[in-house]
Amino acid sequence: MNRIHESAVIGPGVELGDDNVVGPGAVILGPATVGSGNWIGPNVVIGTPAEMRDAPHPAAWEEPADHGGLLIGDNNVLRDGVVIHAPHFGQTRIGSDCYVMNNCYVGHDGNVADGVTMASTVVMGGHCRIGEGANLGLAAVLHQRTVVGEGAMVGMGAVLTRNVPPFAKAFGNPCRVQGANVVGMERLGINESVAKELDSAYADWPGPPAALPVPPDGLQGAFERYAEATSAD
Repeated sequence: MNRIHESAVIGPGVELGDDNVVGPGAVILGPATVGSGNWIGPNVVIGTPAEMRDAPHPAAWEEPADHGGLLIGDNNVLRDGVVIHAPHFGQTRIGSDCYVMNNCYVGHDGNVADGVTMASTVVMGGHCRIGEGANLGLAAVLHQRTVVGEGAMVGMGAVLTRNVPPFAKAFGNPCRVQGANVVGMERLGINESVAKELDSAYADWPGPPAALPVPPDGLQGAFERYAEATSAD
């Protein structure tokens, strides 16, 4: 079943699957649904209120708060000191098979898809959306409502004030697209010629473009999902 340290706090309204490990000092507040096989490290905090001046701040360790809930999938690793805030407008979501390193922050109403890697001290403002398989480098900072597309690679220390399209390689302050994440695409089994085609398309951009290039064959779905995410708010 679940292994929960005696010093952890699991609030009312929290539903846990099986085979989760919850470490010392961890706090999970409801309403929240956590899947199975997750490793939730020491001092992880999930479900405290959105950091908004007018947001309510209930004692959710005594009774569930009144919001749309948090959803966390399966087989995630949430390392020491990770903070995931409750939603204010909808839901905060973490997919499955994510690896979130120490002291990362996911703001209210954030949506992190499956297979995402977040290096230490990544900071995500509210409403950010991270596509499947994206990789956020050490200490990257994302302005609220930023979208990072599927398979993108964001460099360490990057400051994102604009969206990053699918399979892009982006870094700097301010963050700029610097070509395609060719290595990541190869690891995903994407044809080398397709990766090079997208790399050439991104290299022609003079900074974040007003319009996306025509996606190479096989990547249309990722670009459609990115377009939907960037227009959602």
